[in-house]
Amino acid sequence: MTDLTQLTLTQLRDALRRGEVSSTAVTQATLDRIVEIDNDVKSYITLMDEPALAQAAAADQRLANGDDAPLLGVPIAVKDIICTAGTPTTAGSKILEEFVPPYNAFVVDQLEAAGAVILGKTNTDEFAMGSSTENSAFFTTRNPWDLSRVPGGSSGGSAAAVAANLAYGALGTDTGGSVRQPAALCGVVGLRPTYGRISRWGVVAFASTLDQVGTFGRTVADCAALFAAVAGYDRRDSTSLNLPVPNVAEALTGDIAGLRVGVPAEFFIEGLDAEVETAVRQAIAQLEALGAEIKPISLPHTRYALPAYYLIAPAEASSNLGRYDGVVYGPRVEGVDMIDTVKQTRSLFGSEVKRRIMLGTYALSAGYYDAYYGRALKVRTLIKRDFEAAFGEVDLIAASTSPTTAFKIGERTADPLSMYLADIFTLSLNLSASCGLSVPCGFDSQGLPIGLQLIGNTLQETTILNAAYAYEQATDWHQKRPLIVDS
Repeated sequence: MTDLTQLTLTQLRDALRRGEVSSTAVTQATLDRIVEIDNDVKSYITLMDEPALAQAAAADQRLANGDDAPLLGVPIAVKDIICTAGTPTTAGSKILEEFVPPYNAFVVDQLEAAGAVILGKTNTDEFAMGSSTENSAFFTTRNPWDLSRVPGGSSGGSAAAVAANLAYGALGTDTGGSVRQPAALCGVVGLRPTYGRISRWGVVAFASTLDQVGTFGRTVADCAALFAAVAGYDRRDSTSLNLPVPNVAEALTGDIAGLRVGVPAEFFIEGLDAEVETAVRQAIAQLEALGAEIKPISLPHTRYALPAYYLIAPAEASSNLGRYDGVVYGPRVEGVDMIDTVKQTRSLFGSEVKRRIMLGTYALSAGYYDAYYGRALKVRTLIKRDFEAAFGEVDLIAASTSPTTAFKIGERTADPLSMYLADIFTLSLNLSASCGLSVPCGFDSQGLPIGLQLIGNTLQETTILNAAYAYEQATDWHQKRPLIVDS
């Protein structure tokens, strides 16, 4: 058999069920690959090698007994903002460097119930605040397609691990595009489900009305299989949707005849790289060739998404991160008095986290609440109404995931606004609580991946997954692998 790490998640799952490979062999091969490659990519913060091999051995026994759990024996990576019992969960921050959760997040329990092998915790921008994984307190993850470039963020570690064959699938979180944008930049598939589809219980909070766990895969089927395994209702999360999880495997028919695809003018604007626009428009033409009906639409309040997001998300972050005060939660750095102790403890936050806390605190302060945070909430309602009106005319929306391909490490760190603009095409979805994904649709002249974003109405994961699957089956972009994979 070929190199085991080259298999997709679904190929591996089927090979394990047929008894052609063992989970132990696959897990060991992947761990060896991580040791060989990850010093360059730096996708993992913590490697759980011994527990992973123990889970693999248990999976092999279950497979021998005829167990057919959906991810039985498949090695998966988990973003280090998701709690794992007995293993550090740092959220990419010095303030949680020594935090070892006594419990699993809901999604980790779901993975274990599905039989997955958890390889380790992947790098993230601190508290998921960033678009490049350069804000991690520990190190910058590198893009497997070009190690001098960013993998996107904040789930850059998960995207890079999947792209570099260091995991068969991975979990991330998406607050403003943090699954879809790194998926686009790393040439993999990334799904951000409807808000509430996957429980946030046990996920370190950034912005609670925007945060959502998402999935990464090398193919649409991989991404869908992982979504099906971790989605579901959880009474511990008050925003969790008590609805059945759709059978996404059956939904991947590839038939999109008559599908109405909206193309919003507001997503094809100045600042969109010409090569990216060409690739995305060609992808939309391919959907039309497959039987979809392409229709121009407008989302008129899109230009307000960026400022609204950067008032709402920092305001919620200011509230959520207030618990890190050296008094009742996390580390305590002693000062000369109580005020100084809080100040010294919070000095452990990185510069981007401090920036967003200050922005959020200001937006919530007396005399400014209505002018900033309150107004941003009204704009959010207008953006949501734009999407509702659009979905009255079309079944899904197609656009670019990112305005550019992966940029150089350090290129935007001195200019926070240019960094924020990296998410300009993904923010609206989070504000509207819709669902969306990114699927590879080409490369630029430098050989860097480009992503096509498909946005669906609330609870329409099967629609966007099937459209992405149809496109994927008609093209070969998803089969391209970065040179580091063959090194």
